[in-house]
Amino acid sequence: MMMSFSLLSGSSSAAARTRLAALIFLPLVLIGGALGLSACQGGEEGSEVSDRVSALFEPLPEEAPVPEDNPMTEARVDLGHKLYFEPKLSRSGTISCNTCHVVGAAGVDHRAVAIGEGAREGRRNSPTVYNAAFLESQFWDGRAATLEEQAKGPIQAHVEMDLTKEEAVSRLRETGYLPLFKKAFPKADTALMFDHIADAIAAFERTLMTPGAPFDRYLEGNEAALSTKQKAGLELFMNSGCAGCHRGPMLGGQGYANFSHAKGDGDVGRAEVTGDEADRYSFRIASLRNVEKTYPYFHDGSAKTLREAVSVMGESQLGRTFNEKEVERLVAFLESLTGEFPSVPYPKLPRRPASSPDADVASGAGP
Repeated sequence: MMMSFSLLSGSSSAAARTRLAALIFLPLVLIGGALGLSACQGGEEGSEVSDRVSALFEPLPEEAPVPEDNPMTEARVDLGHKLYFEPKLSRSGTISCNTCHVVGAAGVDHRAVAIGEGAREGRRNSPTVYNAAFLESQFWDGRAATLEEQAKGPIQAHVEMDLTKEEAVSRLRETGYLPLFKKAFPKADTALMFDHIADAIAAFERTLMTPGAPFDRYLEGNEAALSTKQKAGLELFMNSGCAGCHRGPMLGGQGYANFSHAKGDGDVGRAEVTGDEADRYSFRIASLRNVEKTYPYFHDGSAKTLREAVSVMGESQLGRTFNEKEVERLVAFLESLTGEFPSVPYPKLPRRPASSPDADVASGAGP
């Protein structure tokens, strides 16, 4: 579909990419429909359908790509695990990354829009943190290219955690985090610094993968992994044009597309980042992985159920009205994208007694 269902939770020219998506969209629909018709007329579902599926989709890798400048060492991941749950990174001391991206709730908060410091409401729905390492960009408008860059935003955002860089570093220093930063960044002249906070959080987030979905098993050759209804939903997903944008291992997550359902809203999406009028109401094409669990949907959380989201996407992006049976088939297929979530325990956080000497200050740790 031309937009994502967790629309549905930087490039040289984002506008060009949007226009390119529009140019290739119709051929993809026509080709997909022709292939689907051929498969039905031939009376065989076997190799031809499998070839079509494998050309569009891939199983989700079990490990995320790791940047050379931020290796996933055990010490760094452990530190990031603690920081992800650390409420002292918010002004009130009550909000952490896990508040909006709850690891025990598919990586979202199930609110229409996020709520941060002082009960201030954000403008957009919280996207899931699971598998975010595979996304081409972060945030609905793509303003962050990496997990490291993304991790810095909420801590400093007034509507979210509302701290300065210096305040964040000072709080962690006072709490007793310095030894953990030294262990995680042993070669750094200054271990406890704001950039390293983001690096550690990003390293931890790269462990939040959900492979092993029924659809992954199907892609790996297990025909019985999908039910008859789910296979029918997959056919409809391809033949209707949904796979024009939602393809690859993440079934989306790459590039941007205009979301006509949002036209007229105050949130103009990608255009806020690029300043290009052609990007107005364009948003990052989100992944459909675990979409069954990441309600409500769209960047504004306006669709409460997956059935509602499927119907809206059909009308706004494909120009067609799915009937009840078609909606049921598509939802059944989307449910096959739910993977195996890792067990993520609540970590023991450093809490240095108030009477302890301020050894961190003497170490020279700074922002």
